[in-house]
Amino acid sequence: MQYGICNLSIVALRDEPADTSELVSQVIYGEIFKVLEQRKNWSKIRLAFDSYEGWIDNKQHLEIPEETYKSLNKETPRLSADLVEFIEDNNSQLYPITLGATLNGLSFLNHKHKGDFIEGEKAKNNIIQTAFLYLNCPYLWGGKTPFGIDCSGFTQMVYKLNGYKLLRDASQQASQGEALSFIEESEPGDLAFFDNNEGIITHVGIIMKDNYIIHAHGKVRIDRLDHSGIYNVDKKTHTHKLRVIKKII
Repeated sequence: MQYGICNLSIVALRDEPADTSELVSQVIYGEIFKVLEQRKNWSKIRLAFDSYEGWIDNKQHLEIPEETYKSLNKETPRLSADLVEFIEDNNSQLYPITLGATLNGLSFLNHKHKGDFIEGEKAKNNIIQTAFLYLNCPYLWGGKTPFGIDCSGFTQMVYKLNGYKLLRDASQQASQGEALSFIEESEPGDLAFFDNNEGIITHVGIIMKDNYIIHAHGKVRIDRLDHSGIYNVDKKTHTHKLRVIKKII
């Protein structure tokens, strides 16, 4: 078994080993992973944080020893708290990193970071404050950064920045936590899940106070939430059908 670390700001994680394949997620600076299969130009990996799998370009990561992987995986994630920051290598070259980049591997990579960072679990009332950092971020299928993010990438990163672990996809996240019977039982920071006509969960957002929700739909935006689902204040229509509300924290 081989192991790796992402040494660049944002790296595509693809469904198949090709640049033209679907972007299923992104690997953010400092994330570590197991290499499940290695080919000449691509590797199939499993991320340590959420066990998500996909293909990564071999030119866009570094191999690390198993001992380093295990050591980093035991540590509490130390995450960049700035929307955009830089790390510096031994040659004084700068690499951009984004909000939520993992800084635990700095010493292994011989990189320096002078920006702000956060670590450990935060109070639940901090969830919404963190979510606002992504407000108006454009929607990007498979995205996980302020420069493009999808609905479940948004909820995962917001929770990660507060010290909590969510799985990657909305349908996976819906398997976590405690189900609530009514919107009235929810608190700001709880998650609302929405399904399509086939009953498949395809969307997730973070509940705010006074029946509002913040979610990624075209961009990270705030809409009304009622018993039917999300009411888009711009389109003046319901855009998502409510399936279940989950309390994670």
